[in-house]
This record gives sequence, C-alpha cells and structure tokens, in this order.
Amino acid sequence: MSAESAGPGPGPAPEPGPLCPEHSQALKWFCFSEGRPVCAACTELGGRCQGHRIRRAEERAEELRNKIVDQCERLQLQSAGITKYVAEVLPGKSQRAVSMASAARELVIQRLGLVRSLCETEEQRLLEQVHREEERAQQSILTQRVHWAEALQKLDTIRTSLVDMLTQMDDLQLIQKEQEIFERTEEAEGVLDPQESKKLSFDEKCAWSPLLTQLWATVALGSLSGTEDVRIDERTVSPFLQLSDDRRTLTFNAKKSKACADGPERFDHWPNALAATSFRDGLHAWVVNVQNSCAYKVGVALGQLPRKGSGSDSRLGHNAFSWVFSRYDQEFCFSHDGQHEPLGLLRCPAQLGMLLDLQAQELLFYDPASGTVLHTHCASFPGPLFPVFAVADQNISIVH
Repeated sequence: MSAESAGPGPGPAPEPGPLCPEHSQALKWFCFSEGRPVCAACTELGGRCQGHRIRRAEERAEELRNKIVDQCERLQLQSAGITKYVAEVLPGKSQRAVSMASAARELVIQRLGLVRSLCETEEQRLLEQVHREEERAQQSILTQRVHWAEALQKLDTIRTSLVDMLTQMDDLQLIQKEQEIFERTEEAEGVLDPQESKKLSFDEKCAWSPLLTQLWATVALGSLSGTEDVRIDERTVSPFLQLSDDRRTLTFNAKKSKACADGPERFDHWPNALAATSFRDGLHAWVVNVQNSCAYKVGVALGQLPRKGSGSDSRLGHNAFSWVFSRYDQEFCFSHDGQHEPLGLLRCPAQLGMLLDLQAQELLFYDPASGTVLHTHCASFPGPLFPVFAVADQNISIVH
C-alpha cells in the first residue's frame, strides 16, 4: 500500500450501504488500479489490493465533485460561447452570404450579358457578311448569265449569217464576201469559252470568326470530352511502343520489342499507332495528355495509311493519308502531305484537345488549359478517319 494510503486500522462495525462481496465490509476506499470501491480488508496484507494506489472513498468522491463542478463551468462557458455565436456571428455570416450571393449573381449576369451581347453582335456581323457574300456570288452569276446570253446571241447571229452565205450565194458572191467571212470568223473566235472563276463561288471563309471558333471549340470540347471511348488498336502498335493494359497510354522504347507479332495492321518502323474506332460523320472530341513527352504527333489518319517501311508513306504528316499536330523539342507544327506549317506556341501544352467536325470537314487542335485554339484545318477528308498517335519520347495518354 502506498504512502498516500497509509494502512487503515480496524474499522468500526459495518455501516449500512453497499458491502464488499468478498469481506462483507463497507466500501470506504477506492482502488485506482482496479478503478472501483473496495473495503479495508482488500487493502491489507493478503488483500487483493495490497500495494495498489488507494484513497478514501469520500476523498475520491470530493475530487469527482470538484471535476463535475469544473466541467459544468466549462459547459456553461461553452454554451455561452455557442449562444453568442448563434446570436451575433451567424446573423452576420448570413447577411454576408446574402450580400456575396447577390454580388455573385450580378457578376454572372453582367459577364454572361457581355458575352451574350458580344455573341449577338458577332452573330449579326457574320450573318450580314454571309448575306453580302451570297449577294456578291449571285450578282456575279447573274452578270455571267447576261454576258453568256449576249455571247450566245452573238454566236447565233454570226452562225446564221454564215449559213445564209453558204446556202444563198453563188461562187462569185461568196468570193466577194471573203473579207466579211473572215471578219465574222474572227468575231466568233473572240468569244472565249467559259472559265472557272472563284468569283462565281460562295466563299465559305466569310463565316470564319476567331471568336466563334474559340467559343464553339470550348463548348464543344467541354460537352463532348470524355464521351468518346478512344482506345488504341493493339494490332497497329509499333514495336518501338509499349501499350498500357487499358489501351490508352503509349510509352516509347528505343529498343525494338520482339514480343510483338508482325501483322498487316502493325507499323513496323515509325513509332505510330491507330485508334480502334474510326469516325465517319458527326462531331467528335478527345483529349491527349502530352505533358511527359517532347516528341510526339497526334491527329487523324485514313485507314489506308501504309504501315510498313521507313518511307514517307507511313510517316505521319508526310503523306496524303494523315493530318497531325506535332512537337519536337520546342518546335510545334501542323503537317499534312509533306507540308509543315510552323505554329508559334508561347507555351508547351500539357494536354491537347482534338475536335473533328466531319459535317464542316474541319479538324481543330485546342489547349484545354488556356482555352486557346492552336490550329484549325479545313479539308475534304476522303473517308473515315482514325485518331492517330506517335511518340518518340517518354509517353502520351488518351484522357478519359
């Protein structure tokens, strides 16, 4: 037994109340080791609590009463704090939330109003431009109609005159009309055959607008991104590339893999791969993570893109079968059919979004992070297009 609980002497007769189940004595002591009230006999030599830290039950009870008083005071202070918070702080918070929400609404309305106004102005400008171009083309066609109607009438007059000479004149009269025949022939030769002219065609470029393209690309890519399940066709993957299990990541390997079984679909020299799905019509969008690579190409290609050999026929962007955005170190360009258009990018995009509008026959490359259209290409694509990829440094991944 510790000094704090110097041995108790023989106690008086048991008092009413709970008794020790072992000794039938009053529970006047508290054992800290067992955490329960005990009797004097439990604390003596041979008792179960011998050597334990014990204290008189009333002293322990007094300590607990003091703790309860302290706790009640803390609870009272805590309650007062909560009451004050609810009464003073929350109303202010509520008022500020209402005020900030109102300001946010005004900002949204103001900014979208400005965007709406700008869009309406741009819409009006473009529609007027389209209308003017349509009128110009129609006027040119009308002018041509008048011109060729006059030409036809002139040719018909000359022909009638020549036929009359042929059928109604004798030899002497015909000889005397030789100069007139020459003049009529020369006049007819002066009527040239119709030639193709751009003036007679509607110029689709009149509807092009950087603002419209930017807004359209942002909305289209935002609404379509992730909806296309673009995955790599493992049969096409170059032996210099490793394809991930989910068929969305291509990793370059300078050492040619011998594990890839060769087949007619596989690229055997350039580090290329085609997607498993082709697009025939409609609007399609997909995003590629390119931040890990300093040498890659992404874009679209026709299914008949050659797969074998080291020539330009199977090198992306160097043939008529592929349209690609490429990066090599800090140089960016758009390539098709051996024509390479440098792109002066100020920063290296971490992701590239591709937007393919087959109705408009347009391919657009987009930086989702900055909302910037990097390049737009309009062409008459001759068939279904496959997303196409090449990587010669680290890896690129299709974002899903």
